[in-house]
Amino acid sequence: MLCIGTGGLGSPISLYLSAAGVGSIGLVDFDVVDDSNLQRQVVHSTADIGRPKVESARDTLLGINPFVQINLHGDGITRDNVRDIVRGYDIVVDGTDNFPTRYLVNDACVLEGKPLVYASIFQFDGQATVFNYKQGPCYRCLYPEPPPPGLVPSCAEGGVLGVLPGVIGVIQATEVVKMILDAGKTLSGRLLLYDAMEMVFREVKLRKDPACPACGDHPSIGDVQAYEQFCGLPPTECKEEEQILAEFDMTPAQLKSMMHADPDLYVLDVREPFEIAICAIAGTVKIPLGQIGERYQEVPKDRDVVVHCKMGGRSAQAVEFLQAKGYTRARNLAGGILRWADDIEPDMTRY
Repeated sequence: MLCIGTGGLGSPISLYLSAAGVGSIGLVDFDVVDDSNLQRQVVHSTADIGRPKVESARDTLLGINPFVQINLHGDGITRDNVRDIVRGYDIVVDGTDNFPTRYLVNDACVLEGKPLVYASIFQFDGQATVFNYKQGPCYRCLYPEPPPPGLVPSCAEGGVLGVLPGVIGVIQATEVVKMILDAGKTLSGRLLLYDAMEMVFREVKLRKDPACPACGDHPSIGDVQAYEQFCGLPPTECKEEEQILAEFDMTPAQLKSMMHADPDLYVLDVREPFEIAICAIAGTVKIPLGQIGERYQEVPKDRDVVVHCKMGGRSAQAVEFLQAKGYTRARNLAGGILRWADDIEPDMTRY
């Protein structure tokens, strides 16, 4: 089993799998232990501050199970090494918090034929599923393309409830054990959503996308790419473009005011259907981002257009595309429907 990340998610994943008797565990992390993260990174202790995380985690895991083989990958995952590393393990678990690594790992798993146990956490919410398992969907079936640079914060930037990764990480570890035993029903084809504040679990069905660029009928991705170029980690040369896009941003309060003044305002939701089934702003038009290129002419050019997604990344891409097609009145809802829920509809379901 390969655990990518030894932080908030990687801690419970590695702890429980070593205790369960998983014979070989690979740990990937280039970072060092920091005292500001110990409230959620429970595989480390104050005595480990400043040590490489993979070494700290190794010592803790061997203290639980001295018979487990721990392989350290302290240089982290890169485009040059990801396929070689993934190839050496039967199951890959994603414990990261940034988009470049998620896309990098997903595509490597698809290319190498490895199942991927995925999860993400943000503030009080978490989600988990299994990708690329027994002909099931992959990460790109859910999110075909990465968001523009800097528009989606990491856990460190956006914050996360300290106990949340414990819940989600244990779910990931459970999925690994079931796959090893070939027992039970995995989360493949299902996205499990967890709201810690309301203590509610919900489930959304996922389907393999025939048009997926990674695992579809005619895949276009033949090798992993330099994803940091368009995810913004580390910063890229896209600052000028980001500033241009920022000129077209608006707040939820501004959108509400516009909707009140113009009941026919064209509000476009570019999320996927399964997301819209969870929550939606009343009266919006639905066109997934992946279909904008084919259906943009359905959007009126002679009216104000406000585009939104979950957090503002995909909608910014849509606005950029529409602007290039002459839709000078297209604007982006900064923060997406999550910020709308925070500012306008606090009772709206989040995911």
